[in-house]
Amino acid sequence: MNFTKFPRRQYIQGQTPIEFLPSLTKALGGDVNLYVKRDDLLPGSAGGNKTRKLEFCIADALKKNADTIITCGAIQSNHCRLTLSWSVKENLDCHLILEERVAGTYNKEASGNNFLYQLLGVKSIEVVPGGTDTTAAMEKKAQTLKAEGKNPYLIPIGASNAIGALGYAACAEETMNQLNNMHLDIDHIILPSGSAGTHAGMVAGMIGGNMGIPITGINVSQSKEEKEEKVYNLAVETAEKLDIKGNITREDIVCFDEYVGDGYSIPTDSMVEAVKLFARTEGILLDPVYSGKTAAGLIDLIRKGHFPKGSNILFLHTGGSPALYAYMDSFR
Repeated sequence: MNFTKFPRRQYIQGQTPIEFLPSLTKALGGDVNLYVKRDDLLPGSAGGNKTRKLEFCIADALKKNADTIITCGAIQSNHCRLTLSWSVKENLDCHLILEERVAGTYNKEASGNNFLYQLLGVKSIEVVPGGTDTTAAMEKKAQTLKAEGKNPYLIPIGASNAIGALGYAACAEETMNQLNNMHLDIDHIILPSGSAGTHAGMVAGMIGGNMGIPITGINVSQSKEEKEEKVYNLAVETAEKLDIKGNITREDIVCFDEYVGDGYSIPTDSMVEAVKLFARTEGILLDPVYSGKTAAGLIDLIRKGHFPKGSNILFLHTGGSPALYAYMDSFR
């Protein structure tokens, strides 16, 4: 795969580690061997996976002479935090549209990412009700800023378009290079499936590199059918952008929706258990919205015997631990 034809910032120096999780493996019975890809250690204010996507999205914005970034997300959005962080680094204004998906939960004075938005100097925050067309809200904000003489660039939720997904196609290649160097045969990759860019990019990258490792997404929102269609369409679009010759089929896209619970960002008992288990066996912090629910799915699949004995499973940790501080009541 050739990424040189796309504008790209160099926010990431080197590779994020792949680590064996011996204590967690033992705690879950030892039938499968658990590894983690530590994208929680990516740079940016408190880290997280969106930095991979933003290398491409912000580079595209700079190529188009943007002086302002507009993006959107949920009220404790890791994507919004990281977009704001890299905008600050690039001397770009950043405006956020936050969707209050659970009515009454936005609190300007909240901890977690809400605090970091203020600390990082966000130019403006607009909070909209759950179900709002956030793309339209960003377009409206852009028109206002254009009238003021600004040149805004819109980054979609999660930076999950074909430009952003390039970051995770590149991550697939990085991961395979590491596995080859480690002489580690991974049988399956488990990752969060939210706005679809991480999942779609990894699938496109795996097929583009003829790597042959199956990927399963654990939904943090939407039904299995909705999510699989969304991931499939974006994976195909990303593959076309990269001129990947291998065909992506619907069978390449697998999601589980049993771990969403009552809805996006709403805590579940299995998420709480997973976050505590990772913390108390491996000293790794998950977040309550993405990696926590994904880990809950991984743990449940292992307990159900979903993976053959002796399998090597790689968990893609997408970061987001600052959100923990906004959910402390769930863990006490």
